[in-house]
Amino acid sequence: MMANGWTLFLTRRKWFVIAGWIIVLAMTLPLALNVTKHLTANGFNRPGTRATWATNQLSRLHPVQTPKPLLITGVSFHQVTLLAHREHIASQSLHRMSTNEALYLPAPKTSLAEVNAFTHLIRQHHGQWQEVTQDTAGKTVSHDSSKTLALSGILALPFLAVLLFFVYGSLAAITLPLIIAVMGSELALAVVSLIETHIQLSVFLTDIVSFLALGVGIDYALFISNRFRLALALGKNVPDAVHESMRHAGRSVFYSGIAVALAVAALLLGGDAYWRGLALGGAIAIASVLLATHTLLPAIMTVMGRHINWGSLKRVPQFGLWRRVGDFVTNQPVLSIVISVVLLLPLAVFGPQIRMQTPANLASMLPVTSPIRQAIHKEQQLLGPGSIAPLAVVINLPSSLSQQLSWTQISQLTYHLASLPGVKSVASPTQVGLTAQQLAFLFQHPSLQPPALKTALSNFTAPHSSHLVVLYVTATTGPDNPQTSDLVHHINQNLPKWLPAGTQAGVGGQVPILRSFNQLTKARMPLIIATALTVALVVLAVATGSVIQAVLGVLFDALVALATAGLLVLVVQQGHFGFEAQPLDSSITPLIFVLLFGLSMDYEVILLHRIQEPLKEGKSVRQAVRHGISTTGSMITGAGMIMVVVFLALLISPLQVMKTLAIGLSFAVLIDTWVVRSLLVPATITLLNTNAYWPWRVPISVSTNQEDSIPPSQYEEEE
Repeated sequence: MMANGWTLFLTRRKWFVIAGWIIVLAMTLPLALNVTKHLTANGFNRPGTRATWATNQLSRLHPVQTPKPLLITGVSFHQVTLLAHREHIASQSLHRMSTNEALYLPAPKTSLAEVNAFTHLIRQHHGQWQEVTQDTAGKTVSHDSSKTLALSGILALPFLAVLLFFVYGSLAAITLPLIIAVMGSELALAVVSLIETHIQLSVFLTDIVSFLALGVGIDYALFISNRFRLALALGKNVPDAVHESMRHAGRSVFYSGIAVALAVAALLLGGDAYWRGLALGGAIAIASVLLATHTLLPAIMTVMGRHINWGSLKRVPQFGLWRRVGDFVTNQPVLSIVISVVLLLPLAVFGPQIRMQTPANLASMLPVTSPIRQAIHKEQQLLGPGSIAPLAVVINLPSSLSQQLSWTQISQLTYHLASLPGVKSVASPTQVGLTAQQLAFLFQHPSLQPPALKTALSNFTAPHSSHLVVLYVTATTGPDNPQTSDLVHHINQNLPKWLPAGTQAGVGGQVPILRSFNQLTKARMPLIIATALTVALVVLAVATGSVIQAVLGVLFDALVALATAGLLVLVVQQGHFGFEAQPLDSSITPLIFVLLFGLSMDYEVILLHRIQEPLKEGKSVRQAVRHGISTTGSMITGAGMIMVVVFLALLISPLQVMKTLAIGLSFAVLIDTWVVRSLLVPATITLLNTNAYWPWRVPISVSTNQEDSIPPSQYEEEE
């Protein structure tokens, strides 16, 4: 919020402010460019859980590399079979995927040298190959996500430029949001780069920083610069126009920015590095954009002055669209509310059916046509659904592995695990064909261990620990099957009964980590949403002085959230419109709703403040509502359409998770700007009349039935 003295300083020291930002940009650019240096690639592990402890212990093992399943492409299956025969590879290890695709599943005793010779032959015959593992699927997902973000920006740019031109109506004016967005995101990434060395943050925060900086940077620059141009059109000089734009639009932007930042910060309640990264990245992005809009933007507007209208679009005849909308809403408030409810309620009914789950089988995030996904599915058909993600049961025994007792306990644990329902097999070091006494002796004298035994045991024991052992349990069901999740719980529950006192034990790996993440996110989701709504309630109450508007704002946001959830249930969860039926991804669903609550505050505060201005001047409630709609309608819906263009560009992604993000955010913004802010909010204010802003009092001089015309200068449309 700008004080008079601060605005005066910015207009008088405009070049000083601009030079300061250029220096800051030059100093922080190296930090921003290296922002991913210390970011974690996943961040889904929940600190302090047994799954996290067990997964961390796995890094202490140094297993000998073994042949992995391979997807062979570019060579006919017949040719692959002939090449395999030349290397004495059994044809039973090869499985046809398509005419020019084959899956190779190495036999248990196949050496790396044999596989390397085979792949060398394939390459000589102009074929390609890649490993078929969860790691490969994960890298493919990450690559496709990054590629989508880059390509979507390029794709959206021309549409965004045209839309900005029509919304701003000036070539010079459209440079403002781009400058603010670039400066805000660059500063935010630099700040993140400074703090990431002290706390673990997820690499995904770079995406939300870019998205939020672009989205709110455009919105805030649009709101403030439009007010600046309107003041110039009314005959004010440049410094006075800057002052008025910051006193009104700048004030609204300040409150909405605080709301967005605090709403996004609610993701801190997610409880792990992934949510912490998104929360801090988003909050820092909003703070950086606010700093730019309240320092750099007024300085640039002062320098541009009336040249901000350079390259103006020759306006089409004014058809008074938003004036007519204002007349309709104020004359038919009940009908406006009915229309809004009819549009939102049918979808909102499906909202409570929402289910969330980030898949442990990363291949399921890829399109059904993906060769890697098809190869992993084929592997599951051949080796069993649970073969692609064994459960690692990690044990840190109180007794040393050089003692016979330790191996007896491991053998008993292997028996207990194998007898559990839902277990297909257990890989254990006690299955190497030696007795407990022999294993203890060889661990006591490692120099006597045969090379083959060392190789076999390297998968189960750590080289510098005489207490750590890992057993691998293969489930009969797939990684995302609820029965596999139940099996993880059952193992964890029984480990204390099966092992001696003082033993640390837990199930680690991808399945337990994502199981813990899904459970935590599901449990924290109500708290995250409640916090975001509370933020909206408090900020609206402070910004407008009205408890009524704060409560209504939260209720309307909740209705939009339910309608958005209902749409996602129908499209994604039930698999309509070409989507594969899947649960909503836990890693993006809370983000959609938090961004909805935050971004809706932009439009809500701008609209409510514009309606409040005529009320303060003694105009009637209906006149004030018409004024609010006619002067903000095109601006709010235009800003919303800009956001929609940015989000819809994500539809080019082959990943359903990115398409879900695009559809969820686009629908939420569209319904919020075109229905809630254009119809529902103003209609409700019209019905409530002078009580609409309680406890803030409408001036006594207002006549609730007053229908006097208001001077055109006060009601000039910004279409």
